[in-house]
Amino acid sequence: MKPLSPGSTIGVLGGGQLGRMLALAAARLGFDVVVMTPRADDSAGRVAARTIVAPYDDDAALAALAEVADVVTFEFENVPAEVVGKLQALGVETAPGPRALAVAQDRVEEKTFLNAVGAPTVGFAVIDGPADILPALDKLGAPALLKTRREGYDGKGQTWIESHADAHAAFDRIGRRPAILEARADFVREVSVIAARGRDGEVACYPLAENHHEGGVLRRSSAPTKASAATVEQAETIAARILTRLDYVGVMGVEMFELKSGRLLVNEFAPRVHNTGHWTLDGCEVDQFEQHVRAVAGWPLGPTTPLAHVEMENLLGEEADAWARLAAEPEARLWLYGKGEARAGRKMGHVNRLRPLKG
Repeated sequence: MKPLSPGSTIGVLGGGQLGRMLALAAARLGFDVVVMTPRADDSAGRVAARTIVAPYDDDAALAALAEVADVVTFEFENVPAEVVGKLQALGVETAPGPRALAVAQDRVEEKTFLNAVGAPTVGFAVIDGPADILPALDKLGAPALLKTRREGYDGKGQTWIESHADAHAAFDRIGRRPAILEARADFVREVSVIAARGRDGEVACYPLAENHHEGGVLRRSSAPTKASAATVEQAETIAARILTRLDYVGVMGVEMFELKSGRLLVNEFAPRVHNTGHWTLDGCEVDQFEQHVRAVAGWPLGPTTPLAHVEMENLLGEEADAWARLAAEPEARLWLYGKGEARAGRKMGHVNRLRPLKG
């Protein structure tokens, strides 16, 4: 594909805050964005040139998107992989491709893929029913984390199993769905790397971020975080292996556990721009959203050089009501997503707090 010229149209499957920030970045580079989403009031539609409101598997809507878009990308990984395949069959370029989605949508497939490409993970076992849990616990040890194989995010669809006696109740807690049991990782911190791959195969990585979760939801990311050269090299090598083996085009978030030994284990990867990369909006020469647009449009990747140290804090629910106070903080950069109802735990925005990089 030739690089898209300004004035071209980028389609985005998904209308949430990630799609909103992708649309803003694309507009700044001269592109129009068409968002396809099942919900008319999604925040991305408020800043896009056009919104197609339809389910993702609506053939007529997909044909309409393919008619106007020069390339189509997506903002979250629960878009059915077959939808991307349908768009390709209609003759429209997609980036990333359906394989990345298919792998990321099934936790067993994801862990199997990661280990096959030399990206180590915790031990795991396939759970089709409660009878599978007891032998898996014997192998992996307790406590262990039970997760649904598909869907589930921000802590949903998962539960800890503390002992053999809890096996049946734990399977009930996740809705008695096909699952994966993951061994507990004895980690000292959670880190992530935001990485991009262009159409020419070039890979660019942002500095590592250190992340803190509460109740399965990301609360804060701090970047660039202190890390040895060996740790950085390890993270970047892992990211490059994943991107290359998937023939990936675009930005990806790779979340990892750092063990006491310094070894990194991949928790999961997200085939899209990522919450732990929001710090780049105010902390880097080219942020993750512009980088993704550059990649899918066939442009050269931009520099990932950090300009400041940033602590990103998610604003959940009514926390965004403190916008006036946050806007008054000299070191704070406020991003609000234009959502209506501030439900408990709903991501309404984030704030980046900047301080100078130390020499």
